[in-house]
Amino acid sequence: MILNLFRKNTANEAVYAVYAAIVAQSRRPIFYAQWGVPDTVTGRFDMICLHLALVFRRLRAESKPVSQFSQAVFDLFFKDMDRSLREMGAGDLSVPKKIQKMGNLFYGLMTSLNEAMDRGDPAEVEDVIRRNLFDGSPDAAADRLTGYLFAEAERLERQPTVSIIGGKIELGDPA
Repeated sequence: MILNLFRKNTANEAVYAVYAAIVAQSRRPIFYAQWGVPDTVTGRFDMICLHLALVFRRLRAESKPVSQFSQAVFDLFFKDMDRSLREMGAGDLSVPKKIQKMGNLFYGLMTSLNEAMDRGDPAEVEDVIRRNLFDGSPDAAADRLTGYLFAEAERLERQPTVSIIGGKIELGDPA
């Protein structure tokens, strides 16, 4: 805990703005009420992960300052997850293990999603979503979420990098 006092905080207003936009988008009721994403801690974590993965996907081939921005958003995400776990009553000794597990889940989802989207394969993206968000349920609304993810990826591609790292990110209406 004392070491946190000496760690450099890489988050600035733009990082907070982008992260806040991702979290706000991830909390949109349509995902839970109409598309069947479980309205649980895990379901909400998964939705934040999906949106983070899209943003990181958009910024992945950019220059060093952009990768530093991405890293700052990533760090803020896990700092927020750490805080949330502690607020939910997780003990100090269990938090690092849970954060590590969350990191593994995030990287697995992001890697699978990127590979499927790089191939332009909606069926594979739907499979990734079904596995990760819906426990493999064949009747889940993974198809809607797949269409939404491809549309959001296109929307993000049209946004200038300088705007995104400046804290202005536009995410669309999933309806």
